[in-house]
Amino acid sequence: MEEDKLDLFLVPLGLLLLALYHVWLLRAVLKHPTRTVIGLNAESRHKWVFSMMSDPLKNGVLAVQTIRNNIMASTLLATVAITLSSLISVFVSSSSDSGNTTSKIVYGNKSHLLSSIKYFSILLCFLVAFLCNVQSIRYYAHVSFLVTLPSSAGNVESVEYVARNLNRASYFWSLGLRAFYISFPLLLWIFGPIPLFSCCCLMSCLLYFLDTTSSFTRQLHRSSFKEDTMKAGDLGPIGL
Repeated sequence: MEEDKLDLFLVPLGLLLLALYHVWLLRAVLKHPTRTVIGLNAESRHKWVFSMMSDPLKNGVLAVQTIRNNIMASTLLATVAITLSSLISVFVSSSSDSGNTTSKIVYGNKSHLLSSIKYFSILLCFLVAFLCNVQSIRYYAHVSFLVTLPSSAGNVESVEYVARNLNRASYFWSLGLRAFYISFPLLLWIFGPIPLFSCCCLMSCLLYFLDTTSSFTRQLHRSSFKEDTMKAGDLGPIGL
């Protein structure tokens, strides 16, 4: 039947579209980081660490509170991910025991094997989100101890180490959030391959809008960085 063949064509095409977009995004982050929100935020966090560690007695409370807010956000996402994973596991086990048939609103392959693959892919997506957020909490907790350490002008390596770990925590948080994004087309796959393909096309356009920066944003960040550098120049090399 042509209805059963839609999954073989639309599902790989939609997932390939998302995969190609993320390959392009990774290349843009590595080659032109300021043109992406991820690269621009990484640069901003790097400057923030230098600013906080230049005077930990004055900025220590602010730095710890900021990192604590990020830990709370990662904890919330990790809790949601593992809860949804548990619910999906219970639903799949109960459905397999009762032998329920697929709903009539599904247009596509309705075999029991493909239904199991759908639920397993959603479960895997939420488990990846959980693991990424746990790793994010790990790095944030490590940075919360290091960011309040006093740094001298000649100890720039320690500041670079803290900034690198803070960016790693944010990267894991972004990967966990990205797993939640990818779960949307997988959830719509339950209702057939056409909703999945439509969601992949729409999400690619939406993510492009969210992941890229405008020339005005880049110019605003450059001007703010220049002002911070000029102010920090009077405090010593640690602000550079």
